[in-house]
Amino acid sequence: MTVRTTTLATLLALAAAGPAQAEAGDWLIRLRAIVVAPNETSTGVAPTFATSTVSVTDSFAPEIDFTYFATNNVAFELIAATTRHKVNGEAALAPVGKLASLWVLPPTLTAQYHFAPGGKVDPYVGAGLNYSLFYDEKASSQLNTAIGATTVNLKNSAGFALQAGMDVALSPRMVLNFDVKYIDMDTTATLRTGALTNTVGVKLNPIVAGVGIGMRF
Repeated sequence: MTVRTTTLATLLALAAAGPAQAEAGDWLIRLRAIVVAPNETSTGVAPTFATSTVSVTDSFAPEIDFTYFATNNVAFELIAATTRHKVNGEAALAPVGKLASLWVLPPTLTAQYHFAPGGKVDPYVGAGLNYSLFYDEKASSQLNTAIGATTVNLKNSAGFALQAGMDVALSPRMVLNFDVKYIDMDTTATLRTGALTNTVGVKLNPIVAGVGIGMRF
């Protein structure tokens, strides 16, 4: 048998092997491209702008997640990503436009149930906990010009997370992944301008949707 024939036979055997059966002890590491889309509602910016609310922009970022299979069907996933968002003024604050920018780091741990871990398509659902850390908050130049030099701080958030997705086998170890999460995320922003302090409560509750590639180990 020639080298070319042997190589072709090996490739055909790998193609016929199909998806690998997920087993207890397996790790699945995925790299996703995600969009974080807040579904925000806010209180007024009180006391100075009590009738004005804020909005928060969407953000795109890479994300890495680590999934450990405790059994063939039950797995635990931890995600790691950080995204940058802009906060814009609404109502009376709309003419100011951008009020602030910030970064959020929302580590999220979910327990998943995989319906077909040995199948070509493996749908799953999950539920778990999220803790979001806000950092590098900065007032915009527009806000500083409008009301004076201002500092911005956001309170960290703890909440639940819900998840649904699927892994599509590309080879015995590689998968194409589609995933969507809903994260319960609330915060309070404090704006200090000299002796004046304004606060605004924001329910962010983002949808996090992603697509990526995973490798099973």
